[in-house]
Amino acid sequence: MGFEQLAVLKQQLEKEKQEKRAQSKPAAKPAASKPGSKPALSKPALSKPGARPASAPVSKQVAKPPRPPRPAARPAAPVAVRSKPVDPVVLTIGKLQKRFPKAFPKNPSPKVPLKIGIFEDLLAHATELALSETELRAAIKIWCRGSRYWTAMVEGAVRVDLAGEEAGRVSPEDGVRATKLEEGRLARVASKAAAPEKVAVAENAAVPDPEKVAG
Repeated sequence: MGFEQLAVLKQQLEKEKQEKRAQSKPAAKPAASKPGSKPALSKPALSKPGARPASAPVSKQVAKPPRPPRPAARPAAPVAVRSKPVDPVVLTIGKLQKRFPKAFPKNPSPKVPLKIGIFEDLLAHATELALSETELRAAIKIWCRGSRYWTAMVEGAVRVDLAGEEAGRVSPEDGVRATKLEEGRLARVASKAAAPEKVAVAENAAVPDPEKVAG
């Protein structure tokens, strides 16, 4: 046998020994886990309590549209103050004072005695004044009453027409009548003023004396 053949034979024998050794060795055991160590979890690690999973979609809060501003409160409507109705006679006298100021002077000027029959003179101006006979009659009746007129009706005082011109004199009878009318007016005013005092005296007299009642 040659030298080369011996070398090949040795290599084959060596290879067979290595194969036998490899087969004779026990199979490698898996590495034992250390005592106290926790097994690795195959599932993904849990997050902290209350936290959402990373895979869960985050819902965005929808912004609410701003509320429209409230309309300003309307100011309260002014309360209409009801005025007392004006007496129609007062309106008629106002027209006479404007048209005939000397015969119908405004307060505080004193009144003047009017011409006897001045009502007929006023009727001639009824259309111009836009006044009826009834309205003129009521106005003259009211004008010739009251303290301002009666105190002007002195015996011998000048009577005037619509233009303020002299148209007669106050007679003694008219002067006396005016004086009595004014005195009667003053008496009525005095009696009204004394009426509350009389009522108070009567009420006090009706109340019994407490000492007499107790006795």
